[in-house]
Amino acid sequence: MTKLLEQFLEHLRYERNVSQHTLRNYASDLDQFFDYLAPADPKTQRREFPKLEQIDHITIREWLASLHAEQKRKSSIARKLAALRTFFQFLVREGLVQTNPAKLVNTPRLEKKLPNHLSVEEAIRFIETPDVNTDLGKRDRAMLELMYATGVRVSELTTLNVGDVDFGNKLIRVTGKRRKERIVPFGEPALDALNNYLSVREAFLAQAPVSLRDEKA
Repeated sequence: MTKLLEQFLEHLRYERNVSQHTLRNYASDLDQFFDYLAPADPKTQRREFPKLEQIDHITIREWLASLHAEQKRKSSIARKLAALRTFFQFLVREGLVQTNPAKLVNTPRLEKKLPNHLSVEEAIRFIETPDVNTDLGKRDRAMLELMYATGVRVSELTTLNVGDVDFGNKLIRVTGKRRKERIVPFGEPALDALNNYLSVREAFLAQAPVSLRDEKA
């Protein structure tokens, strides 16, 4: 089995040109599986491996269940299963087994990490961070208020023109991915912040660096 692992790693290194990091992961994951299949004798350190055709999907499921019992992370278990699938696919290609038993084992359902988000109080404190006694602060406050009110992306916000804003109906026309346009409403706080910024916009841009004067905001 050790010789087969060496051949498999050589295949990955020279035929599939995988990175050293990936090679180490494959080697480590498969070594763990081999240890499960044939634990070393405490005295002789010898291992008696089963025949390849005796390794079926039940064997693999039992190994994954043991990993789960050890409270291994699901992402780690999924990676080890992927390593087994690739290894057995190599054995199928070499004519050493007829089928890939690892393909019959379902990948563990990975946990979905919930995104971190601000509370309402935190969001308000963040929006109120800019110093509205300065022209730059008025601009930043307008941007933050509009983002909070509409949920637009930063990339969408930075491409807005004044002509995209319907001040009377409190609407903006946003151009998103694939040039798709949509109309998004906003509230009174964002309108006030926009008007405050527009009252100083010309003076702000006149004093700003060239790179800022070219911005549509």
